[in-house]
Amino acid sequence: MNKKIKTEAVDALFDAVLSLQTREECYNFFEDLCTVNELLSLSQRFEVASMLKDHKTYLEIAEKTGASTATISRVNRSLNYGNDGYELVFERIGR
Repeated sequence: MNKKIKTEAVDALFDAVLSLQTREECYNFFEDLCTVNELLSLSQRFEVASMLKDHKTYLEIAEKTGASTATISRVNRSLNYGNDGYELVFERIGR
């Protein structure tokens, strides 16, 4: 875990996210919390991670998602050298 992000404010945010129970609650909370572009960026990164997991090429990913190669590289680095957060979620959602 990155000690730079471990703060009381981040803990409170994560507790709030963990309290959400439905997709509709998630939509309501994240629409209030994030700008449209921020939410679309987060969802794009998640889609990129899913496609990398499926062994898609950078070109295929860029064409489908519109993500830059820098974004794809950043997500790939997280998949390979991160804290396995993506892997945990993929496992739990059956991906």
